[in-house]
Amino acid sequence: MSRRSGVLEFAVLGLLREAPMHGYELRKRLNSSLGVFRAFSYGSLYPCLKTLVAQGWLAEEQGGGGADDPRTPLTNRRAKIVYRLTAEGKERFEELLGQTGPDAWEDEHFGVRFAFFGQTSRDVRMRVLEGRRSRLEERLAKMRGSMARTREKLDAYTLELQRHGMESVEREVRWLNELIESEREGRDRGERSDPEGTQKRHGADPSDGITT
Repeated sequence: MSRRSGVLEFAVLGLLREAPMHGYELRKRLNSSLGVFRAFSYGSLYPCLKTLVAQGWLAEEQGGGGADDPRTPLTNRRAKIVYRLTAEGKERFEELLGQTGPDAWEDEHFGVRFAFFGQTSRDVRMRVLEGRRSRLEERLAKMRGSMARTREKLDAYTLELQRHGMESVEREVRWLNELIESEREGRDRGERSDPEGTQKRHGADPSDGITT
């Protein structure tokens, strides 16, 4: 399974853990709640759903009519398929939720992982945040080195674009530092941390820097 497919699998299982949904509703949630999926189409989602059903992680059920789907004519009110997470699917999501390898730190996966931090244990959250910070610090060092070597050869606009990219990475590193400190303080007090509140206070977007 490709990294991109793995991100979609994780997101679908996570959203269906909240409630069963039909495909159209699920795609809306992917677009609205997890902005990294705005570029995904039905052609990407439905093969993923079929694969998860074949794996036994999702079950298909007959739901209500399709009148709320703008693609469905008003004269066609056939029942839609609703996808429900199975017990095996819940175990699979819990397994994915506990993974903290490099994929969890990368641009394409981190924003999705962060969206489910409310269901993630504190230790896993810390490892993901620290891994993401380490990856960005490495990227920042390379960007600075590249700029130092090439700045005399660049025109003003290209140089400004590179500065903008560096500032975006620096901003996310500062945001991660604040989140990590919040997690540590919460652990020291034996309290549940509030990553959502921290995000709102500092105006941070976990999808910053994420490419699709």
